[in-house]
Amino acid sequence: MIRTEALTKRFGGRTVLDSIDLSVGAGEIVSVMGGSGGGKTTLLRCIAGLIEPTSGRVEVDGVDVIQRPDEARRHLGMVFQSAALFDYLSVKENVLFGARRWSGLGPRELDRFAEEMLALVGLEGTGALMPAELSGGMRKRVGIARALAARPRVMLYDEPTTGLDPVTTYQIDRLIVDLRDRLGVTSLVVSHDVSSVFRVSDRVAFLEGGRLAFLGDPDEFESRGTDAMRELVRKAEARRFLESGDEGAGR
Repeated sequence: MIRTEALTKRFGGRTVLDSIDLSVGAGEIVSVMGGSGGGKTTLLRCIAGLIEPTSGRVEVDGVDVIQRPDEARRHLGMVFQSAALFDYLSVKENVLFGARRWSGLGPRELDRFAEEMLALVGLEGTGALMPAELSGGMRKRVGIARALAARPRVMLYDEPTTGLDPVTTYQIDRLIVDLRDRLGVTSLVVSHDVSSVFRVSDRVAFLEGGRLAFLGDPDEFESRGTDAMRELVRKAEARRFLESGDEGAGR
């Protein structure tokens, strides 16, 4: 469903992505990790057709993203790190922002469609609320509902749990897996959170120095990693210890 071949992106004299070969199968969840500035979001945006690579090839569901970006985007749902909601629109209007143009549905059908999308992410009855009235986790869910409104075959998530507390992070992780299981969507998740990645991923890709340093299942990530990968695991384990201590103190 997603394929990159020799994907390279340079900004001026700096190579951010260096000949990336990556394939994601139908219904698979693959997470992309790496250090800050390592090219994770650049890779996602090249796949989404938001930026053009310097060289190489990108396909989504068999469609060449570089040659036919508009057609490729019809197969994609994109969830941005900040949720990127329009603050002046209600939850319902945010969900329907793209669907009004392409769906051909009348007002009543659109209302039902918005409720259907919100129900998929556990936000039934929130359509009249404004983004300012939502928690961070709810904003993320509305962003996911808006992406699902395009009826995509591929979902792209850019840091979907950033800024969320551990409980809400777990809920978003479970939602990503649940949507894959219920709708069959293929998912590519960019994340820095090792704990979250291990919960949701079938495979993990790790970018280091602009190159694909690792691609394998989460167990292999822990056992075969580079120094940078092991450091991420160590930090995740320390975070889990601190969180468990906080929970114990609260009891």
